[in-house]
Amino acid sequence: MIEVTEAQLYGWIIMYVWPFFRLVAMFSVAPLFGERSVPVKFKVGLAAILAILIAPVLPPAPTVGPTSFAGLLIIVQQVLIGLALGFVMKMVFLAIQTAGEMIGLQMGLSFASFFSPDVGSSNVLSRFLNVTAILMFLSFNVHLMVLEMLVESFQWIPIGSPLMSNGGWWQLATFGGFLFSAGLTLALPIMTALLMINLAMAVLNRVAPQFSIYSVGFAITLLSGLVLMTAMHAGFGPLFARFFETGLHTMRDVSILMAP
Repeated sequence: MIEVTEAQLYGWIIMYVWPFFRLVAMFSVAPLFGERSVPVKFKVGLAAILAILIAPVLPPAPTVGPTSFAGLLIIVQQVLIGLALGFVMKMVFLAIQTAGEMIGLQMGLSFASFFSPDVGSSNVLSRFLNVTAILMFLSFNVHLMVLEMLVESFQWIPIGSPLMSNGGWWQLATFGGFLFSAGLTLALPIMTALLMINLAMAVLNRVAPQFSIYSVGFAITLLSGLVLMTAMHAGFGPLFARFFETGLHTMRDVSILMAP
C-alpha cells in the first residue's frame, strides 16, 4: 500500500501553486488567451494543466505556505511577472488597433463603430486589423512561442527570488513607445495617400466651384481608402511578423532584466 504523508502532499501542492499564478496572470491579459470571449474557466483550467506539466522541470520552489505572509508576497510577485509578460504582447495588438483607428479617421469611418465584448466600442477598421492579426498570430504559431517564453521565464526569474530588478519594468515602460511608432508605421502610407487625395479635391473645388466636395468627396475618400487597404493587405503578413518578433524579443528582455 502506497502511503502519502501530509508533508509530501503539501510539498506537491506548493510545487504547482506558484507557477499556476504566473500562468493565469499572463492568460488574463495576453492576446488571444485574454480575450473576454474566452471563458474564465478555460483560462484557469489551461493554466492549471500547464502548471502540472511544467512544474517537474522548474527550479526548486521555496517551501513556503501560500497563506503565510511570505507566500502572499510570492503570489503577488508571480502575478506581476505574468501580467508584465502578457502585457508586452498585448501592446503589439494595441499598436495594430491604433493604426486602424488612424486609418478609419482619415477615411471618414470614425463614426462606423460597433460594440464588441472584447474591446468595447471600436472602429470597424480597427476591429478588422485586430482579427487579421489574431489569425496571423495563430498561423505563425506565435501563441506557442509566447507560452515557451513564459516557461523560460521561470529559469530567468526563479520562483521566490528575493527581489526583482527595476530594469525589466523600465524596459516595459519604454516599450510603450512601440504602441505609437508601430501604429503610425502601419497607418502612414494610407494616411499620406488619403491626404494627397483630399488636397487634390480641395484644389479641384477651388478651380471648379460647382464640384461639391461634400457630395462626392466622402465617396471618393472612402473608395480610395478601401482600394489602398486591399493593396496593402498582401504586405500585412511580413509586417505583423516583424511586430510579433519585436514583442517576443521584448518579453525575453523584460524577463532577463527583471532577474535579481
